[in-house]
Amino acid sequence: MAQILVDHLTFAYEGSFDNIFEDVSFSVDTNWKLGFLGRNGKGKTTFLNLLLGKYEYSGSIVTSAAFDYFPYPAAQGQMQLPAADLMEKWKAGCELWRVLIELDQLRGNAEILYRPFHTLSPGERTKVMLAVLFSGENDFLLIDEPTNHLDQASRENVKDYLSSKKGFILVSHDRDLLDACTDHVLVLNRKSIDVQTGNFSVWWENKQSRDQFARAENEKHLKEIGKLKRSAARNAQWADRNERTKIGFDPVKEHDRSKDTRAYIGAKTKKLQSRVSQMQKRIEREIEEKEGLLADLEEPVDLKLAPLRHHRERLIHIRELSAGYEGSARPAFSHLTFDLTQGERVALHGENGCGKSTLIKLILQKAGFGQAARETCGLPERNGAGAGFPVARSGACEVAAGLVISYIDQDTSMLKGSIQAFCRAHGLDESLFCAILRQLDMERVQFLKNMEDYSEGQKKKVLIAASLLTPAHLYIWDEPLNYIDVFSRMQIEKLLLTYQPTMLFVEHDVRFREQIATKTVTF
Repeated sequence: MAQILVDHLTFAYEGSFDNIFEDVSFSVDTNWKLGFLGRNGKGKTTFLNLLLGKYEYSGSIVTSAAFDYFPYPAAQGQMQLPAADLMEKWKAGCELWRVLIELDQLRGNAEILYRPFHTLSPGERTKVMLAVLFSGENDFLLIDEPTNHLDQASRENVKDYLSSKKGFILVSHDRDLLDACTDHVLVLNRKSIDVQTGNFSVWWENKQSRDQFARAENEKHLKEIGKLKRSAARNAQWADRNERTKIGFDPVKEHDRSKDTRAYIGAKTKKLQSRVSQMQKRIEREIEEKEGLLADLEEPVDLKLAPLRHHRERLIHIRELSAGYEGSARPAFSHLTFDLTQGERVALHGENGCGKSTLIKLILQKAGFGQAARETCGLPERNGAGAGFPVARSGACEVAAGLVISYIDQDTSMLKGSIQAFCRAHGLDESLFCAILRQLDMERVQFLKNMEDYSEGQKKKVLIAASLLTPAHLYIWDEPLNYIDVFSRMQIEKLLLTYQPTMLFVEHDVRFREQIATKTVTF
């Protein structure tokens, strides 16, 4: 067991407009199961890279611990190799028998170590990498969002596995995973850093209590400041009025006054002015005590949506549908039946590779998306005569005529260039678009960067903002919350429950799906 002591850490990327960390100090224990929380772009992955010694920084990070990081890199040229050949490249001194033990705990089959890495599903890749990661001894492990793109069964495997381990930092926005697997939290707040005992729910309850206390204290200080300002203004007015009576008087009305009275009036004025000065100092003290009270307060702005009303009640009709890809003998799914009517929010649920995204792309095609729209939505390009696009092999897939769809794809790789160019290409009002990004807690300084330099969470927010700005009959979101921070997830949940748009979505965040879905279609 060792400690990681962070003292006066300051770091900014070269050419960046702002510091990621500024004079930060805290300590954590390497025996903890540490959940790492914070808004997108706050520096969670950056901090892990600082621990790994990848960047220069000022201040100090002192520890005797050795670190290892998930996910391991797999270059394009290595994707043809089996994981058994990649293990030594990932973790020096890695022993196969230890990996097999960890893989068994993850309920993974040993044969996946010997298949080409590119043939493994996202869940299988995660299992292999975690097995290699935990096969060492005495390392403090840095685990960066292990459940993105994983189906529910794979998430449960990872959750059960990590809950039996210790000695790691887990970066995740999955509330269910954080509750099950952590006993401490490290939180990057707006202006400070917290280290607390307990899981996500314990921290969130404490935070809500602290925020409520901060609001009450802020209100108390504001009232006191207002009262002092009124008193100071009143005393200043009295002092001025009193001072003006020093010279000149009406001997008829003020027959009991003489020239000697000036000294008395001057002393009285001085006393009133002294009282005003004391009040000003009290006001300054109250303002100083008030400063910082709301610095870490999370008060997400309520987002808005403008869903359209279609003339037909039933928007999508699926009956005994089987579909697959041209050139593939095996269907992606078979005998699927469901309807989607206005006002419903239908969740597509099932394992990776069961055909959820295939169905979405088929619906998009049926809705009349052209090639430009396909590229915008991240659909695969044509290879030859229509190859690479899903096709219905049997059954019915009917989409209401004139249906306007707002789509979020799970892939963000198409996001390049400036915000201005993105808005022009998609016909979006730039000022409104940036306003929504600000409401999703993106700093204005990010608008000056190219989107390829954004974090994955920030890229997802670009797609979400574009969808929210597009009035539509139907919102189709394919894994919209990958990489999205906890606060924004709650913000989006509130939006969807308030405006109740018609939706078809894929999302493996259990709590989001339970909150939002009015119906679940299981593949």
